[in-house]
Amino acid sequence: MPDPGLERWRLILGEAAERYTGALSGEAARRDRALEWLYGRDPDRQRRGVRRGGAGGGGDDHQRGGAGGKGGDHRRGGDRQGGSGPSVLTTVDWLDDVHRLFPKETIERLERDAVERYGIHEVVTDPTVLARVEPNETLLRAVLRTKHLMNDEVLALARRIVEHVVRELMRRLAVEVRQAFHGTRSRRPSRLKSARDFDFHGTIRANLAHYRPEEKRVYIEHPKFLSRTRRHLERWQLILLVDQSGSMTNSVIHSAVTAACLWGLPGLKTHLVAFDTEVVDLTSDVTDPVELLLKVQLGGGTDIARAVTYGATLIENPRRTIFAVISDFYEGGDSHLLVRTVRELVRQGTRVLGLAALDEDANPDYDRDLAQRLADAGAHVGAMPPGELAAFVAERIGR
Repeated sequence: MPDPGLERWRLILGEAAERYTGALSGEAARRDRALEWLYGRDPDRQRRGVRRGGAGGGGDDHQRGGAGGKGGDHRRGGDRQGGSGPSVLTTVDWLDDVHRLFPKETIERLERDAVERYGIHEVVTDPTVLARVEPNETLLRAVLRTKHLMNDEVLALARRIVEHVVRELMRRLAVEVRQAFHGTRSRRPSRLKSARDFDFHGTIRANLAHYRPEEKRVYIEHPKFLSRTRRHLERWQLILLVDQSGSMTNSVIHSAVTAACLWGLPGLKTHLVAFDTEVVDLTSDVTDPVELLLKVQLGGGTDIARAVTYGATLIENPRRTIFAVISDFYEGGDSHLLVRTVRELVRQGTRVLGLAALDEDANPDYDRDLAQRLADAGAHVGAMPPGELAAFVAERIGR
């Protein structure tokens, strides 16, 4: 019976390791063939004799360098055969194989690398392939980037991916929004003991008598909690300005879903504006985030100043407005005009947020120099996921 550990190392290191691990057979050989179809596209890797820096078939991440050729069929380097099948796979064959041979987490990584690293657009533009794929955020991003390549038939199939992922994102975010808007905390004590209403400072004050200096600990005998009450909400505006340049796909998706979840909440009027070098007001489509995303045109330059100037015209009451700019802040327009406009908005009492783009690992990715200038002008600049934005809005309008 094959040693699973040796098989794993063989899948990681490639054919060069067979003298130590032995040849693969059965399902392991089929996994090897599927991995080689994708990652064998890197000629530098072939020359180095290094195959993969990850694990094959166990659900771990696959970290591999380089991006090779694009397209569907691919003949692997060398004359080696993986298992009893042919050395040439179509994209459809490969997709069927990976869904049969790998766990879900690995499938998503393989599909992401196929589309985003190696540019195999057939995954989202071939109707035969689209009918087989399992919708996820990676494929949604790919659909939004390649929808201009799709005919009506393919676009109808791709819409399934958009609808499925948006529905799942809205389901998750709606829970956070409902919690945030369930009511803001008053300063009145509550008999209901809920972790999210725990009064930390009140608890410490009430239990200082139980402090033990030798242990440097306060023992809690009487925890304190605050009540949550609904208040009459004076009408606020939330103006979301979203950079739709090519690097901002994730932010566009989550902003559309966030706006849809916030739409119609009592006391809140939501606007959604997308921009690159042009400005498009998408507020009328907020109730249908699927249609909204299919209208977004990713790519192009960035003119944040122009978008902020337009957004300023939407403000009805500056002191009841949250003005959020979601961008990587790599300004292609007039940065001086942008800073002046933000400073004027802040002077009028508008709460201006500069929300930095997040990369796929949730790390902030933005121009820190311009972000600092905006912060110096009075904007609150940072990275904030959709759930935290909803909580921020709820706290402000509930005061």
